[in-house]
Amino acid sequence: MFGQHNEPVTLQRDCMAVLIPAGEELRLREGTSGFITQSLGGSFTVYVEGNLFRVAGKDADALGKEPVPPPEIPENASDQDIESVVWDQMRTCFDPEIPINIVDLGLIYECRLGRDEQGQREVSVNMTLTAPGCGMGDILVQDVREKVELIPTISRAHVELVFDPPWNQSMMSEEAKLQTGML
Repeated sequence: MFGQHNEPVTLQRDCMAVLIPAGEELRLREGTSGFITQSLGGSFTVYVEGNLFRVAGKDADALGKEPVPPPEIPENASDQDIESVVWDQMRTCFDPEIPINIVDLGLIYECRLGRDEQGQREVSVNMTLTAPGCGMGDILVQDVREKVELIPTISRAHVELVFDPPWNQSMMSEEAKLQTGML
């Protein structure tokens, strides 16, 4: 499943959405009609009156969809188990304009699992954007933070946007290059 389609939708309740690519948050009103153009990683890209909007997974019900449940972890999960789930969660984060997850796009530069003073797990992530001026940067950072913090036993996720080294297409996975026709 690639997650791209043009499914007609009418909002069942008001919900907040982010204007793509500006990153401005706006309220979409109940009864507004449009098309879901992408549904990857639990969030949705919706086309309404000539504009694209990102609707977060927590508002899936406004589109008549089911929200994605939090990840399950094994009982007595090791740090290695948790780190694997963190990477899986980051693979559910998508640029709303590109149907490739941010891990395969090469936007995650570093991911470290550690412990806070109370011994609780926390995660530090350094990530970048395909273009430094992208208005969706804060939204992608928030998406990573929220999805990582959904993981049981993670107390906090620190996500920092960095631009050194600058991103380029060589950082993409082979799969991502194949999907975009760059291989």
